Amino acid sequence: MPVLTNLMEETVLKVLDEILEKEKNICKCEQCRLDIAAIALNNLPPRYVVTSKGASYARADLLEMQKYIDIMGAISKGIKLVKEHPRH
Repeated sequence: MPVLTNLMEETVLKVLDEILEKEKNICKCEQCRLDIAAIALNNLPPRYVVTSKGASYARADLLEMQKYIDIMGAISKGIKLVKEHPRH
């Protein structure tokens, strides 16, 4: 059965986890992690796919340097906002 997947969500969570591993001054609790991801995703276009072929094309597109920079910028904005107003 086909499954609808937002590859942007997968990518944001993966990049965010990489950032959280390296940074020491960011809260890593699940609430803050998801708040950061939600803020980032609300500032990025969704990349929905249904087929594995579509996923391959979309993943390749997300690896483009400018899109990666956009993702990093959106995550940075989320980190800044959550640091200023944590909900935990």
